[in-house]
Amino acid sequence: MEPTLIDKPRALNYYCANASEINSKLKYAKIIGTGSSVPKTVLSNSDLEKMVDTSDEWITSRTGIKERRIADENTAASDVAYKAAEKALKVACVSPQNLDAIIVGTVTPDFVFPSTACVLQSLLGAKKAYAFDLMAGCSGFLYTLHVAEGIIKSGGAEKILVIGVDILSKITDFEDRSTCILFGDGAGAAVLTASDKPGILSSILSSDGDDWDLLYVPAGGSRTPIGEEVLKSRDQYIKMKGNDVFKVAVKSMESATINALNKANVSPEDIDLFVPHQANYRILEAVRKRLNFPEEKVFANLDKYGNTSAASVPLALDEAVNKGRIKEGNLVLFAAFGAGFTWGASVVKL
Repeated sequence: MEPTLIDKPRALNYYCANASEINSKLKYAKIIGTGSSVPKTVLSNSDLEKMVDTSDEWITSRTGIKERRIADENTAASDVAYKAAEKALKVACVSPQNLDAIIVGTVTPDFVFPSTACVLQSLLGAKKAYAFDLMAGCSGFLYTLHVAEGIIKSGGAEKILVIGVDILSKITDFEDRSTCILFGDGAGAAVLTASDKPGILSSILSSDGDDWDLLYVPAGGSRTPIGEEVLKSRDQYIKMKGNDVFKVAVKSMESATINALNKANVSPEDIDLFVPHQANYRILEAVRKRLNFPEEKVFANLDKYGNTSAASVPLALDEAVNKGRIKEGNLVLFAAFGAGFTWGASVVKL
């Protein structure tokens, strides 16, 4: 007879003795569909030359970015997320009505509240799902993956829609040449399901709040609400100390990827494709070289989209799938770094 937890000593002995049997019943969280969406408007480096003191050559040589997508004034995060979600659900052959949960990673929600996930739930008609947002900067998608995996393995859901979406153009200062050249808008989505087949093999998350002020938006929260003085100072926009962020990003992404590989018990040679956060070509190259990944095993699309924050990894994942760079059974490595600071990596079998 199975003991109750009221009978603590007996219950503890029972669950310890049967731990292997209990753990063997835990299911994998497996990605069964991806989708992405970006706004139609393209902002090229040539366009930026007319707005700030910069040049196409300068931007390309330092970032690898050639253009980015910009949402119009009437487009919010949920609008782009909805299009990405529809595509992912179609690929996964999952109806919105069969979703158990929706998790949205974003730093540019439609509203302070309600959550963008709740807005998206309404748009999709996913009546059965519970929904919430998660804020982890550019690491947002990896954080949502980790949370979704935990929910599935604990039995809290069978099918979960996870989305990384950001409309960074709404919080970018287009008078600041150090930041406006970097960021773009977009969304990427993935449908996860409980499965007996291997899916997410490892997930590593980290954060360090000591350097929060190296990449942040000073105003708009409870500490500094937006008012006339904020508008004059332009503190409602992204502020970043690029050189400091670069140094921490490279070390953190390297450490996270190594830990994720070790946790999954695989080597870099086993990885079919590395899909890192698309922040800056120099960061990608630095991480690639430290990990000894050949160029052909690293997927990059930041030249077309720039840094789309939480959308970056799932947007690249979906494009890699559609281009045939990822096939069923492939091992894929994700890595990201974002404001907070937050960072993480994950090894996934598709």
